[in-house]
Amino acid sequence: MQWLKALACQAAALVLTASLNRYWPQPLGWLLLIQAGAAGLFSRLLRQPKWWLPIHLVFLPALVLATTLQLSPVWYLAGFLVMLLVFWGTFRGDVPLFLSSPAVALALADIAKTEGAKTCVEIGAGVGSVALPLARQCPKLRIAAWERAPLPWLLARWRCRHQSNVAVQRCNLWQQSLAEYDLGYAFLSPAVMIQIGGKVRAEMRPGSLFVSSSFPIPDWPPETVVELADPRRTRLYCYRLPELGGPGGVT
Repeated sequence: MQWLKALACQAAALVLTASLNRYWPQPLGWLLLIQAGAAGLFSRLLRQPKWWLPIHLVFLPALVLATTLQLSPVWYLAGFLVMLLVFWGTFRGDVPLFLSSPAVALALADIAKTEGAKTCVEIGAGVGSVALPLARQCPKLRIAAWERAPLPWLLARWRCRHQSNVAVQRCNLWQQSLAEYDLGYAFLSPAVMIQIGGKVRAEMRPGSLFVSSSFPIPDWPPETVVELADPRRTRLYCYRLPELGGPGGVT
């Protein structure tokens, strides 16, 4: 599990830093930088998802800073609860919170109009950064926005409260069906793309389209790749479900 790898990275970095300090004493600030950098390096060597890197870089420095501030235990509890509500399920292997750019929402609206889609599902809706602008751009498109983490789900539901064509649902994506949707969209993680590809192929209707932001589905060539001019240089990988009686795959 990823959290065990994370603990191993932090522990190995602490041992390395302590060993270096024994023969090459340094001020606390430099030791924290060395430990953080080593933890980040170990994380990459163990091939953890990229979103673990900033966590490793700030974990020990933030912990030391918190102890020097002598904060009330209530603040630690509050911080833990906020993190739990935002990253619900992440330490059990779920996907962390990734936010799509406005350019992605506009591109997805263009795709929906070109496809003539009537129904759309967003897997991992976050705070509604795609569902809300998509609903405004395509008022006749019925959108299901799925989100598991409580706080992002609550924010997305509040932001979309005036959009009658959006249903923000708190649910586990693996327990939901994709069968009724013409268009699907996800911005998830490389760690789950094989499983997502299997679910899409098994459940979405022939002729429907699935769009993955940034992360391609392994062993499934996309029909098209849309490159955006946003700061991330986002790529949208578009996968067409083959028609019945048609070719078995997308070329």
